[in-house]
Amino acid sequence: MSTVTFKNVSKRYGAVTALDSLDLEIGDGEFVSLLGPSGSGKSTTLNLLAGLIAADNGSIHIGDRDITRLPPEQRDLAMVFQNYALYPHMTVAENIAFPLAARRPRPDKDDVARRVERVADTLGVSNLLARYPKEISGGQQQRVALGRAMIRDPRVFLLDEPLSNLDARLRVRMRRDLKELHRHLSSTIVYVTHDQSEAMTLSDRIAVFSQGKLQQVATPLEIYNNPVNTFVANFVGDRETNFLDGTLEAVAGECVFRRQQLVIPLGRRELQAKPGHATTLGARPEAIAIKPLGDGDIRAEVTLTELAGAELFVYLRLESGDELGVRCDPREISPAIGDSVGVRFDPQRIHLFDQQSGQTLA
Repeated sequence: MSTVTFKNVSKRYGAVTALDSLDLEIGDGEFVSLLGPSGSGKSTTLNLLAGLIAADNGSIHIGDRDITRLPPEQRDLAMVFQNYALYPHMTVAENIAFPLAARRPRPDKDDVARRVERVADTLGVSNLLARYPKEISGGQQQRVALGRAMIRDPRVFLLDEPLSNLDARLRVRMRRDLKELHRHLSSTIVYVTHDQSEAMTLSDRIAVFSQGKLQQVATPLEIYNNPVNTFVANFVGDRETNFLDGTLEAVAGECVFRRQQLVIPLGRRELQAKPGHATTLGARPEAIAIKPLGDGDIRAEVTLTELAGAELFVYLRLESGDELGVRCDPREISPAIGDSVGVRFDPQRIHLFDQQSGQTLA
């Protein structure tokens, strides 16, 4: 079993707590992304698992084996670094074979060649084996780095932002290749990234970190649709979440959010809050729609538009002075800067958080 378990693991650097009492279990064969901004604790978690740094307290297990105090070479892990760390004086074949060549006793030369060919074929780099790293593209170098990890047949793969050095179009292609590779290998993969799109598209589950603490761990869909706090709601997604501070009211048995003169009906919902509770409303850009202004509508002025291919992002200013970002279909509506429009919130896609703690009220 290649289950990875962190139990109450912490790491401090003087007065700074890089990781605070982490409890996390990664299942056998699962692809889990550690997601967060710089300094959130995600890379610290990966380095602790790899044995590159030592935990101050707690324990780390792979399966039933306690690896907390073992040196890196005894943990049966393989790591792919951000810069790939290929040896420039070695060919692609020699780079892939290096972990086997470094073993004592060395495996049979023919066996090494067969394993290199098998890994290279899996990754689609069989035609590059005689080349040197400087003679191949960034995407091909990334595959070679993966091959060097794969040939060891480790229990767990550790990937530290392996796509960050690639251009945007190639990153999208490599995401698909990584997902297909995971399906083929069925290995446990722990993947560090600050890119929300990577985490959403690749992962079975995402562990979101902030300021050294694990905020939420769940499937991509669960994290996107049911964030546990305002940090997760705002960090996960390609556009910022719109936040409005106000209070909750009960009107005719239904929940209503009020901010000054702005009133947003929320329908019937179960909340851990009473009427009058200080609340932050969170609405992703797709939870808000704009339409021609009519009587009784929430009124807003268009301040900016951004065409992003099949989507149009429209920025609005409400009469209260609050600003909103809205995702639209340009085939249906294309307002101009300065236009007055009506705004409608989808009550089924609204998130409500405690204004003081930032925790969800759902």
